[in-house]
Amino acid sequence: MQIQVNTDANVEGHDELTGRVEAEIGAALSRFSDHITRVEVHLGDESAGRSGGADMRCVLEARPAGQAPVAVTHHAATLDEAYRGAAQKLKSLLDTHFGRLYDRKGGDSIRTSDQR
Repeated sequence: MQIQVNTDANVEGHDELTGRVEAEIGAALSRFSDHITRVEVHLGDESAGRSGGADMRCVLEARPAGQAPVAVTHHAATLDEAYRGAAQKLKSLLDTHFGRLYDRKGGDSIRTSDQR
């Protein structure tokens, strides 16, 4: 699973920030690493440096192998809160996505077992 970090003109995308984001996203999504080819992280400051409330934005776009990409957005007061919140949202979305993909109806049931 490749993690690509992008920032807008209002966020300084230095190596330390990139390392923190990659580590956090990688840890949060580690159990999906066999199913995801790439995760794109887009960090932005929606107020362009002015003070305000939840003006930091993180958009995470995951690309499952052979499937359409899925994305989540999280707004917060700080960049750390924004990418951590987005990671939790994406983790929940992928749980649902892959759960629906692999947990189909028609599995074993106590009513259809061969115990007589």
